[in-house]
Amino acid sequence: MTTPFRTLALLLSVAFLVSCTHARVIPERGTTRAASRDGATTIVRRGDTLYGIAFRNGLDYRDVAAWNGIRAPYTIYPGQRLRLSGAAGSRNVATRPASDPVRRPTTSTPTRPPVQAPPPTAAASKLGWTWPAQGALINTFSGGDPTRQGIDIAGQRGDPVRAAADGVVVYSGSGLVGYGELVIVKHDESWLSAYGHNRARLVAEGAKVRAGQQIAEMGRTGADRDMLHFEIRFDGKPVDPLRYLPKR
Repeated sequence: MTTPFRTLALLLSVAFLVSCTHARVIPERGTTRAASRDGATTIVRRGDTLYGIAFRNGLDYRDVAAWNGIRAPYTIYPGQRLRLSGAAGSRNVATRPASDPVRRPTTSTPTRPPVQAPPPTAAASKLGWTWPAQGALINTFSGGDPTRQGIDIAGQRGDPVRAAADGVVVYSGSGLVGYGELVIVKHDESWLSAYGHNRARLVAEGAKVRAGQQIAEMGRTGADRDMLHFEIRFDGKPVDPLRYLPKR
């Protein structure tokens, strides 16, 4: 290679190296970090209840009420925007339906430390859990699997579904995706139970029910076979129902 060509090649190599040292990676438009629970909100839809929204998001209904300044009997309105997390320095003021966007809080403060489920013997002696349906157990609880937040009990279309403990019906509807016709019973300030995939719901919101009382008919709404999906939640978090139900 002659000297002029060797010199030109050297200059091109140096220019390439210099350009690499100053290169920047520009993110593609629209890319964001993974969504965080901090500052999360939801818009109330027709038929929603505070209990249903809390259940759908794995939250304690008392926390959702506190974050939004909502008092009992926890009335909410279609189009209302609700916070799904607490925020340091934020005012817990309930908002009526509005088109103005809500500014996302930048930091969050939990209202209480995480609570571990109490021993099963304590829960059994307090509420006296009973099985909500007859039939074989076909799926069990798995805390890390969002599709297995309870147990599934096989049966036939129309079989009775019964309240697992005394309580008050706080949700009766079909607005929670994946649960079909669903009934949620509040047993006390911390405990809820849920009964999904029913063919028919036999109780309305606000009804008081007793352990063993029929509240629904088994079906397959939101499922591929006739069965009952049953959950127990403590402070909004799913727990393994088999720890609380009596041994068969």
